[in-house]
Amino acid sequence: MSRHVCVTAADGHTGYAIMELLLTNENFRNAVDSVTGLSLQPHGETCKELSKLGAKIVAHEPGRLRKMVDSLKATGADTLCLIPPAREDKLDLTLELIDAAEKANVPNVCFISSAGCDLAERNKQPRLREFIDLETRVLSSKGKPSTSTGHSPVVIRAGFYAENLLLYSQQAQEEGVLPIPLGSNHKFAPIALGDVAQVAAHVLCGKGKHGFSDQHRGQLIVLTGPMLATGDELASAASKALGQELRFEDISESEAKRVLRSQSASDNSEQQYLLEYYSLVREGKANYISTTAFHDITKSHPQEPDDFFKVYAQEFRMKRLPKKRKTGGKT
Repeated sequence: MSRHVCVTAADGHTGYAIMELLLTNENFRNAVDSVTGLSLQPHGETCKELSKLGAKIVAHEPGRLRKMVDSLKATGADTLCLIPPAREDKLDLTLELIDAAEKANVPNVCFISSAGCDLAERNKQPRLREFIDLETRVLSSKGKPSTSTGHSPVVIRAGFYAENLLLYSQQAQEEGVLPIPLGSNHKFAPIALGDVAQVAAHVLCGKGKHGFSDQHRGQLIVLTGPMLATGDELASAASKALGQELRFEDISESEAKRVLRSQSASDNSEQQYLLEYYSLVREGKANYISTTAFHDITKSHPQEPDDFFKVYAQEFRMKRLPKKRKTGGKT
């Protein structure tokens, strides 16, 4: 049974992580016949790296639905990993990709959504709530007799990526603090990007008589990290891993906006998404862990916060001033 995978938003962190795993991990590499990346920046460094690993890169040209359909057909893609691109027009671009998949009759679709989108309120967390609209559109394909798309769907709701904490590495290094607007009482469970990529790769490679493996097909998979933590507890885990004190500082949303704008190269809409997720934490809507699916699918345990901070110790460890040399009386 052949498996030709196309991953959208190949130039983004999630797309790259999934494609790299499919191309370099022996088990996944042997399970797929080809890996194609659909990218808004096909000539960027990320796509060049993926090309070297064996991926085919195809330009994603918004507004050119017919060309996108032809491109999907040309790749022979029978499986689509649909990742909304990190852009202001994310909703429109993703809806267009779903239309293209339907017209190209791509039967297996794995949609990367966001944990917490079902708890977000449209007037307070619109960027998070968009994912519900996109999930609905992806799943509605199953009821259309004109296409085979949606015949074998999977939705993965990925939680807050632990790698987002790297946005605060400057404060960690210079001041020994993590300044995040989480409030003081409620908790959340950040998940490593690599763990999300692992689950997605297992789904994309899984095969059954209806397309995806029967273990995954039709599943709504919610992924979080394995440890619920307040800001203080997260800083404690970091301190333990780094071997030096790192403190949590609860900052206002306005200060958080300033920090993100000055230190993040991401799109404004993605900065808004982060702020909305923090607001979910402050409302107590992120006080849960969901790791059962990860265990069942990967047969392993997701990365603990201690281990995450060990991996990125160089980015979080404080820069100490060099000690002054002692001088004697003689010159």
